[in-house]
Amino acid sequence: MAQRNIFLQHEPILRKICKEVTDFGEHLWQLINDMHETCDFSGGVGLAANQVGILQNIFILHNDDKRLEFINPKIIRSEREVIDIEGCISCPKEYGKVKRPQTIEVVAFDRQGKEFSLVLHGLDARIVCHETDHLVGKLFKDIAFDLQKIEAGS
Repeated sequence: MAQRNIFLQHEPILRKICKEVTDFGEHLWQLINDMHETCDFSGGVGLAANQVGILQNIFILHNDDKRLEFINPKIIRSEREVIDIEGCISCPKEYGKVKRPQTIEVVAFDRQGKEFSLVLHGLDARIVCHETDHLVGKLFKDIAFDLQKIEAGS
């Protein structure tokens, strides 16, 4: 495994639409392993492939004891919107309020290419929505309000 560089908000790759994954081989597994290591190092709760410079439909989730991988994800159901604070490792020290579903159902593939479906609630649902936005070139700041930047030394 290797830690990868995280692309920041001004990088054009974060505004591009990621491509569907069709090859579920060792190259994909290495990328996902590297994404886990990068996410751990950054202290984030999620990471999309384009945040490490790869335009593929992949993201991971790290929350509590969960370490989930989503390839070619699609949110197929959402319920009850709530507003909460979000940030992003590609937008350091910036936070804002974002309206997201409280509950979602997502269909995706695992690293072996097997399809699965999950119903997620609360922060897990928020993370999946945030990372899914990354895959279509959207940053949380595009839909946030009450944006705040925490300056160094604050």
